[in-house]
Amino acid sequence: MDLFYEKCSQHNLRMTPQRLEIFKVVLKAKDHPSADTLYKRVRKIFPNISFDTVYRTLLSFSKIGIVNLVEGYGEEKRFDPNIYNHHHLRCIKCHKIVDFTCPEYDTIKIPREIKNKFTITGKRVILEGLCTQCKR
Repeated sequence: MDLFYEKCSQHNLRMTPQRLEIFKVVLKAKDHPSADTLYKRVRKIFPNISFDTVYRTLLSFSKIGIVNLVEGYGEEKRFDPNIYNHHHLRCIKCHKIVDFTCPEYDTIKIPREIKNKFTITGKRVILEGLCTQCKR
């Protein structure tokens, strides 16, 4: 929570009860939820909160680095409270996303032609396949 308060302060993000609750709900999530899923969870505490408020808040959190935005691959954007270096396994059938770490993936060498065209700010490997339940 200290990082949350520090980052919000650094980026002049006013602390509101709604923002705090949205962050707490994201922090508890282990399922890489979509904005809609998080909206439904937050509404249990703030019944009058709008989807737009939740969505914009999540994007703000992503922008200041306290929540990771997980690529949607044509689906809804998903949000990840784990801001530390890790990678994802993604089921192509049920769309479940699971975190994993792998030091070898953390040290992937970036090809020179890419380095010349982009400034790399992070590396994340996403492995796709079928989870145990969908494989049956």
